[in-house]
Amino acid sequence: MTKAKEDNRSLWQLKHRPRKESQKDARVQISENGAYIASGWIPLVKLIIRTDAEGYPVSYVVGEQYQLKETYALCRCGQSERKPFCDRTHAKVRFDGTEIASRAPYLTRARKIDGPDLKLTDVPDLCNHAGFCLRASGIGNLTRSSDDPESKRLAIEEAGNCTSGRLVTWHKELEKSIEPEFEPSMALVEEPHKGCSGPLWVRGSVPVASSGGGVYEVRNRVALCRCGVSSNKPFCDGSHTVKRFTDGDKSLENR
Repeated sequence: MTKAKEDNRSLWQLKHRPRKESQKDARVQISENGAYIASGWIPLVKLIIRTDAEGYPVSYVVGEQYQLKETYALCRCGQSERKPFCDRTHAKVRFDGTEIASRAPYLTRARKIDGPDLKLTDVPDLCNHAGFCLRASGIGNLTRSSDDPESKRLAIEEAGNCTSGRLVTWHKELEKSIEPEFEPSMALVEEPHKGCSGPLWVRGSVPVASSGGGVYEVRNRVALCRCGVSSNKPFCDGSHTVKRFTDGDKSLENR
């Protein structure tokens, strides 16, 4: 079996794990100036971004898979000595985790690009600069050329790999979104092509509850800040690249 097929099979297994009955209560609670408290037996893995020959992100490779637990306390300040887990360093460094992200629903903020077969919605302030959308002339051009089967396929693939959910493709005639089918799960994204660790990718419509009360819009995929310096907390805005944030993953060695 080829490496690509092995990676795809592993991703399929992660996406289609049997749902535990208790996962109906899956939730990420944001602590005030503290950790993410993830509860409800949510699987936690590392996903390493793989690039093509030109250096563009194309897919994910499954890395470390953590022991399944009912509850995890995950570092949000970026300075724990036990990453990805919290060791309460946030209290020592007086971490400011103030949440400033918009609570407005995704579709009320989205720009739209219409193509012949697809529509693309885009909320730029959710961008975390993973780079999947840049391949093959970019997702905007691919959407505009979506009457071509390969362009359509690539546009759907690029949007689905967008960790933040900034980009969503839609069946134009049906007005139905095209989303990856994720079970409740979390992934620690590694970006070796940039030499840094990326966001906490929360997938499968897991509610994210604010430290100040209320729940952010429940979406199939959102990217939460792990480096502690995002200007769009609790969401990732790509600041980990500037900070050169790393959780010590082996994929980042010699980068």
